[in-house]
Amino acid sequence: MLFASADEYKDSPRKAITAFGMSGVGKTMVATQLRKSGWFHYSVDYRIGTRYMGEHIVDNFKKRAMRDPFLAGLLRTDSIYIGSNITFHNLSPLSTYLGQPGNLEKGGLDFAEFKRRQAQHRIAEISSLQDTAYFIERAHAIYGYKHFIVDTSGSFCEVVDPNDPNDPVLQAASQHSALLYIRGTKEDEQRLISSFVKAPKPMYYSPDMLENAWGRYKAEKAIKNDNDVDPDDFAVWGFAALVRHRLPIYQAIADKFGYIIEARDFETIRDDQDFDAMMMMAVAHRLAG
Repeated sequence: MLFASADEYKDSPRKAITAFGMSGVGKTMVATQLRKSGWFHYSVDYRIGTRYMGEHIVDNFKKRAMRDPFLAGLLRTDSIYIGSNITFHNLSPLSTYLGQPGNLEKGGLDFAEFKRRQAQHRIAEISSLQDTAYFIERAHAIYGYKHFIVDTSGSFCEVVDPNDPNDPVLQAASQHSALLYIRGTKEDEQRLISSFVKAPKPMYYSPDMLENAWGRYKAEKAIKNDNDVDPDDFAVWGFAALVRHRLPIYQAIADKFGYIIEARDFETIRDDQDFDAMMMMAVAHRLAG
């Protein structure tokens, strides 16, 4: 969905935007502001963690609880309920389920198990993104929302191919919404890493990227045995690797399918009027080449 002019965007009776970019660039923050201004906020991470991976997450909780004889007895008799309290701003249930590979005694996962959970996430993310059109119409038909923002996962670029004009996920997103890249720069890398360390978010690697990153990490650290990997150290190293890996893919998506707003400007948005003004600038910038 590309606009012929900035005014066409401004005058659209129903706006739908799919915002994408690295975790930490402000997508959820701005989507929350827009929700206060009457926009429907569709969180892909929330959809992943509830509709598509909710059972996996809760089953993992139950497996842990079954290690305790007291809790095990209560679970077997349905005397207690264990659930996931995932929210738009608290994705810890999903993050902890995905985990990190490495030393089991330090809370890491066996690498094969980590890959299995990553594969589950890939299916869930693709499905959640393809649900966008349904939710756009649902939000309007049931609740009367005119405007809609999709708050994507940072791994949006890992489940699409910007070089494939028939990519099903990009087709689903671009046919029903305008794609907006919140562009962080290399200078933002350390800030994003620091934010990740303080509040880890779900991390997904494409299969090839994961194998490559795992091999490079162990080579750099001179580690031969998977169980000698410190999972927390790999998480930070892996996030930095993902930032560098994803920047050119995000750019390719934006160049072919959408618009760009710089992260430093995006963070200044406080309401729907700020957002619309910035979107109009992005539309004008693309039209100007």
